[in-house]
Amino acid sequence: MYRIVFLLLSSLLLVSCLNKKADTIDLPYYNEPDFTPIFLTNTSEMESKIKHTIADFSFLDQDSTLISQKKIEGKIHIANFIFTTCGSICPKMTTNLKIVNDSLKNHSDIVLLSYSVTPWIDTPSVLKKYKAKNKITNPNWHFLTGSKNDIYSLARKSYFAEEDIGFSKDSNEFLHTEHFILVDKTKRIRGIYNGTLELEMQQMLDDIKTLEKENN
Repeated sequence: MYRIVFLLLSSLLLVSCLNKKADTIDLPYYNEPDFTPIFLTNTSEMESKIKHTIADFSFLDQDSTLISQKKIEGKIHIANFIFTTCGSICPKMTTNLKIVNDSLKNHSDIVLLSYSVTPWIDTPSVLKKYKAKNKITNPNWHFLTGSKNDIYSLARKSYFAEEDIGFSKDSNEFLHTEHFILVDKTKRIRGIYNGTLELEMQQMLDDIKTLEKENN
């Protein structure tokens, strides 16, 4: 009798631990442009404590296909901000994001969004040539162009692309940032990385794996 009770209690504890593990959140959330991390103990706290999400958007990619928030709904995505005539940090950022891209080529639920900060220059055809030049074939890596005001507002207000320093800027001030931003399936920011540092790409890959487990 005691053995049966012991086994029942052990089973209940095991199930409880497994449920707790499944509900555990290992990556922080970010609500503000100062990127102060907010750690939650379980997913039930998310809706009440994490109010900031990426706003809806709609831009053309290199194939003149309309890419919107609805198009990537329920997917993890990585965002960065480049321009094709950039001779400083952008080539390095693209090279480093390719490292991430190559490691995720079998992950159809991961989307990469490279927004142009000179959309008046970077038309879809220019972006198509840029993607080809960099030997990028992943159909889930989109190079986006559109309204400058819309891109700059999304970058600064939604992605916190320049952190605190950029949050109060307007669209007349040029946007230039080395940051990669990791966004989860609920449109919430979960990571920020220096896109010029190859070492940080491995950290991003590790964090993506954590996110994938979190959402399973």
